[in-house]
Amino acid sequence: MIATLQCTVIDCPDPAALAAFYGRILGWRVDDGDRKWATLTAEDGRQLAFQLAPDHQPPRWPDPAHPQQIHLDFDVDTRADAERARQELIRSGATFLHDSEGERSGFLVFGDPAGHPFCICYGQS
Repeated sequence: MIATLQCTVIDCPDPAALAAFYGRILGWRVDDGDRKWATLTAEDGRQLAFQLAPDHQPPRWPDPAHPQQIHLDFDVDTRADAERARQELIRSGATFLHDSEGERSGFLVFGDPAGHPFCICYGQS
C-alpha cells in the first residue's frame, strides 16, 4: 500500500449547497466554512468533499459526449424504499433520470443539483 484514501472530492458550482444535499441523503455532518470547499463527515470519519469549480459543466447522463465525471451509488433495502427515496430526493433538488424497472433488485438514477448522476440501488445487499 502506498497511501490511504482521505476523501472523495466532487467539483461543483456551489460546494455548500451540494454538501447539504448529500448530507440529507446520508445524515452526515456538513462543514461549509469556506465558499470554495465543503466537507461531509460521517460519525466513523468517512468523508466526501465538494470543491468550487466556477466553470463546471454538468454531465448529461447517459450522453457520452458529456460524461458522468463521478458516480455515487447509495443502498436501500427494497423497491418501496427506493420509491420513498425518490420523492424525498426530488423535494431536495434532485432530478429523476432513469428507472431500471427491476422488481426485486435494481436502481433509480438521479442527477444531483450540480448535474452529477447518482443511483439509489435496491435489493442488492
